[in-house]
Amino acid sequence: MGKPSPVPYLSVPPMLPLLCLVLLHVSASWATSDSDFDTFVQCLTNQTKQPDTVPKIVYALNNTAYTPVLRAYIRNARFNASYTPKPVMIVTPTNESHVQAAVICAKQNGIQIRIRSGGHDYEGLSYVSDVPFIILDLFNLRSITVDIAEKTAWVQAGATVGEVYYRIWEKSKVHGFPAAICPTVGVGGHFSGGGYGNMLRKYGLSVDNVVDAKIVDVNGRILDKNSMGEDLFWAIRGGGGASFGVILAYKINLVPVPEIVTVFQVQRTLEENATDVVYQWQNVAPNTDENLFMRMLIQPVTSEVVKGQKTVRATIVALFLGKGDDVVTLLGKEFPELGLKKENVEEMSWIDSVLWWNHYDNGTSPDVLLDRNLDSADFLKRKSDYVQTPISKDRLELLWKKVIEIGKPGLVFNPYGGKMSRIPATDTPFPHRAGNLFKVQHSITWEEEGIEAQKKYLTQIRNLYSYITPLVSKNPRSAYLNYRDIDIGISHNGTYEEGKVYGVKYFNGNFDRLVKVKTAVDPENFFRYEQSIPTLPK
Repeated sequence: MGKPSPVPYLSVPPMLPLLCLVLLHVSASWATSDSDFDTFVQCLTNQTKQPDTVPKIVYALNNTAYTPVLRAYIRNARFNASYTPKPVMIVTPTNESHVQAAVICAKQNGIQIRIRSGGHDYEGLSYVSDVPFIILDLFNLRSITVDIAEKTAWVQAGATVGEVYYRIWEKSKVHGFPAAICPTVGVGGHFSGGGYGNMLRKYGLSVDNVVDAKIVDVNGRILDKNSMGEDLFWAIRGGGGASFGVILAYKINLVPVPEIVTVFQVQRTLEENATDVVYQWQNVAPNTDENLFMRMLIQPVTSEVVKGQKTVRATIVALFLGKGDDVVTLLGKEFPELGLKKENVEEMSWIDSVLWWNHYDNGTSPDVLLDRNLDSADFLKRKSDYVQTPISKDRLELLWKKVIEIGKPGLVFNPYGGKMSRIPATDTPFPHRAGNLFKVQHSITWEEEGIEAQKKYLTQIRNLYSYITPLVSKNPRSAYLNYRDIDIGISHNGTYEEGKVYGVKYFNGNFDRLVKVKTAVDPENFFRYEQSIPTLPK
């Protein structure tokens, strides 16, 4: 099949509603006739030999369940508008043979696929495109098999990390897994893009604890670690699975957690020595005991000291894999500016700390981790950066002024160091290891609907991103794949030159190896999207 040239649908020109309505019509045109749909369904039936099952897993545009199924895992309201390009159909596999058949039939019928596990792709690339496409929605493939004796688990791609934590907790109170804080994040995208959480300084990324995988390749074959080979297994542990095939499952190593862990949250505004705290945090958080993870949130807020004025609030949210007394003593020595006291910390089980980080009340049952919170989305935009040199107090003071001036975007600092600094940058496609003090997430969330509101808030976050340029990594200005951001580059034609623009930012020196793997396993570039790994020029 040829390489279409999609319009970057995330740009926001005044004519966007009209433009996207045209695109919606184009996407729908592939399957406007019953014969197109029937041909695809017949292909699925022939491949799976399941004539009774196939009609139940395929949703065409005219199916009354199409919209609820589509909306269920849209996690960014920016891509839940009437003018958002829609898939010509949604395929919801209930077993692995359905995935194999969908890949084969999509190739035969010249239609692209988008692969969705949890829908948390910040740019909606798992469920939106400007070319005719189907969604391969993996939410039914959610089995989790925990083997406590072996200290491993097989986890299907459609499971959520909350379900992973819950199933581990069912079997053991002293094991966990280093993955996302948000429990509704899907395993398929999270793990394949790296995956991190509040135990990364102790245990590294999710992919640093993956020991096997199953993938459907471009020829519809199911491959495991041995049959896919070393290079492909390397690529799908941080390089994004959707460039190489359809991830079915990962086998993970569980990690030990103490029976009792400690959490705390401490806030400081500019009037309460926030600048000193943030400055010293840069020195302490990446270098302290690897059992301690201290996330920092920077937000513009209304001052409680000077009426009517804006200030900046720094909030530290922390997990310590140990007792409260120990972390109070540790930070009393290393971080006196914080002034942490015993009454600031809470001791609890690891599973309760997962709930605490998600703002659930103490005593909440872990059962809430099984709630997928379907069809729930805010309007949002995220971007990412890496800081490799501490920001001076003078530069912090200037940054606070800019944050207040712009008005809404916030910053989230996630410290590295510990295990992250000991894993070579080439071990997985994720390259951001030693030499990075912390990752920055640029964050803005809003409630107002409409193009004008979207333009306003996207401009704000882009302005802050531009302002912070001198403070972050350079050549390349690095970014985290799972904080997907099409501002840093987009592929119109699937070429190496286009892919390199964003590829070196996400993967640094690992990009070219990913391209070689891609070229070997998917030479015709069937598995492609707006920020996929390209093939080498022919």
